[in-house]
Amino acid sequence: MAATTTTTTTDVISSYDRIKDIKEFDHTKNGVKGLKDSGITSIPKFFIQPPEILSTLNPPSQTNTSNNIPVIDLENINSQTHRPKVVEQIKEAAREWGFFQVINHEIPISVIDETIQAFISFHEQPGEVKAKYYGRENGSYSSNIDVYHAKAATWHDYLKFWMAPEEQAVKVEDIPEIVRKEAVAWDRFAKKLAEDVMELLCEGIGLETSRFKELSCSGNRLLVGNYYPYCPQPNLTLGLAPHTDAGTITVLISNQVSGLQIKHGEDWVDVKPLPGAVIFNIADLLQIISNGEYNSVQHRVRANSCEEARISITEFFNLSKWKEYGSFGPLPELVSAEKPALYRQFMLDDFLSNIYSKEIDCKSLVNKLKL
Repeated sequence: MAATTTTTTTDVISSYDRIKDIKEFDHTKNGVKGLKDSGITSIPKFFIQPPEILSTLNPPSQTNTSNNIPVIDLENINSQTHRPKVVEQIKEAAREWGFFQVINHEIPISVIDETIQAFISFHEQPGEVKAKYYGRENGSYSSNIDVYHAKAATWHDYLKFWMAPEEQAVKVEDIPEIVRKEAVAWDRFAKKLAEDVMELLCEGIGLETSRFKELSCSGNRLLVGNYYPYCPQPNLTLGLAPHTDAGTITVLISNQVSGLQIKHGEDWVDVKPLPGAVIFNIADLLQIISNGEYNSVQHRVRANSCEEARISITEFFNLSKWKEYGSFGPLPELVSAEKPALYRQFMLDDFLSNIYSKEIDCKSLVNKLKL
């Protein structure tokens, strides 16, 4: 009588070589756009999210659409009558939501549209054209920056450049020509707008208007164009995992394909981008140096179920004067007997080791520095 063999779920899981599959995916240098273009109808196993994430992926019709992040009008921002109102609105949004959209920001709509289209054009080039920019360490184009650390990969590719400080910034001639002019222009516009908003944030908590700028909150800038192509099984993965941003503030523009969600209370709230608006969110370091006056908020991107790709151009602002200051922490002006420091001082090594040793996550540095 022949022996029978029973294959258990445990056997199947133990025989799956996840790292091998990831390396094969990485070696193609085609990202998830390449997977989509190949015509696959099911996603590779290493993209499937764990049960605790899948349980939160309600159908779009069941997500919270009754709320949206605050929309703040920056028109006449320098008028004595209008500015105090804007300061109060931004202060409230940064405390309660951690996210807000600004309109009438003086960035030409044509600049926003051209920047978005340039990054779309890069990602939609043939794979062999993009491949020369691909790399985990030194490349500007890749997929899933944390794919070897994360529990599951997510359905997006990206193109990134360091724009500042000078010693770290990409050489202009090394930016792919298809996005070169637009990336340089967008960095200039985004920096000016971010510094205007930082002035309002300073005023909202009683700081000197230029305090965040003097601290170098806009001195380090990383520009990232995330591309979210159609996913054949959007109920099994994410476009970007839940996380908070590590730096001081983040500036984002996108096309009108939905996907961004923020955690507000217990709900995941869909962010409905307004045409021509610019989205801001508070990042972890600003929460720390503001001594908790402003809050970074967990956010994620749903996997794209639309045939049209979603594109987001995100510029991450960060501190740059580490050598000058040595360490950072809650600003002395915001610490008192009534409101003691909530976080300890930290150094650049604390910050970098927390970013690069793991997958992207939510407030891990904030939590480590809590007193």
